[in-house]
Amino acid sequence: MRQTDIAIIGGGLAGSTAAAMLGRAGVSAILIEPHQVHPPELRCEKISGGVQLERLRKTGLVDAVLGAATHDDEIWIARFGRVIDKRPSQQHGFLYDTLVNTVRGQIPSTIETIHAKATSIATSDDRQTIGLSNGEEISARLVVLANGASVSLRNQLNIGRPVISANHSISVGFDIAPVGRERFAFPALTYFAETTVHRTAYVTLFPIGDTMRGNLFVYRETDDPWIRQMRRTPEAALDACLPKLRALIGDYKISGDIRIRPIDLYESDNVVQPGVVLVGDAFASPCPGSGTGTDKVFTDVAQLCSVHIPNWLATSGMGADKIAQYYADPLKLECDAWATGKAFKLRSVTVENSLYWRAQRWARFFGRLGEGMVRRARETLPRELAMVASALVMMIDSAT
Repeated sequence: MRQTDIAIIGGGLAGSTAAAMLGRAGVSAILIEPHQVHPPELRCEKISGGVQLERLRKTGLVDAVLGAATHDDEIWIARFGRVIDKRPSQQHGFLYDTLVNTVRGQIPSTIETIHAKATSIATSDDRQTIGLSNGEEISARLVVLANGASVSLRNQLNIGRPVISANHSISVGFDIAPVGRERFAFPALTYFAETTVHRTAYVTLFPIGDTMRGNLFVYRETDDPWIRQMRRTPEAALDACLPKLRALIGDYKISGDIRIRPIDLYESDNVVQPGVVLVGDAFASPCPGSGTGTDKVFTDVAQLCSVHIPNWLATSGMGADKIAQYYADPLKLECDAWATGKAFKLRSVTVENSLYWRAQRWARFFGRLGEGMVRRARETLPRELAMVASALVMMIDSAT
């Protein structure tokens, strides 16, 4: 039986980040992940500036991640068929598998990766035992469950996954290209829906390498005919939910593998157990439209690996009292509550028609419009003042 301090089950973004952080800190750990290379799937495809970058920096992986991403310098904000703002951007776009495989490349050689599935788990106040699909067993002081929505090991531990909001949203990922011209006029674009009738939050278009990538977020049932239309005639489907988009960006063609991912919002319960912690999607699902998925992952993993695990390993045992400290972590609690709040607010502001939510939609529109007007004024006023000053200088010179 192999011995280690930490066994990480799942090599997606959360598990790979944890392995990289623990390896750099000199902690003994093993990563259990069946895929040697992470396969393509639709999950987060960009990181924005500000808070998200700060959370990424806490993992120590910011340089590697941004080095594999495509940065756009400016993003256009649009609604009702018109651009209402052009703001500086700190968006960094990437395909999810590129992100995960980049993070895996930062895992030190001291961390062993076993390409197998974890099929069984037994926990205690001291050491945990994981059975693998290849017949091996691993003994660890702590198990980090980073296996997303997988339920087999959860069921063995009687960890529940109550759904907070069934079929909360649907995400669509695709490549989009202009027709009849070399490129789009915008470097990146976020276009918000015009009406609640189409049950669409927004589409965001951003570069990944030489390709313009599209992420569309809608609130529909999984058997909605629109879903089939998106697979068969995606241009018509996009026109249907954002009727004024084409007039703004010009003719376009959607190509490549169109990925559609329905999301149930859930948060695990009965998680305070000896010897095991859940991170990222294994603990709770984010709404991709709210853009909080990486925030939750990086917050979970950074707090666990830089704060709690070092403290836990300093003393014997791995009882539930230690595990409870992670779930009570103020930064984790704040991030989880913020992400859940954003998920429900975005859905309500997209589909609800009460007076309150109508006011919220108009407030957001005029707020963005006002920001754009102020930005344009700041950019043009100095030039206009310079022109006036230059004219005055010329008048003085000619007078003398």
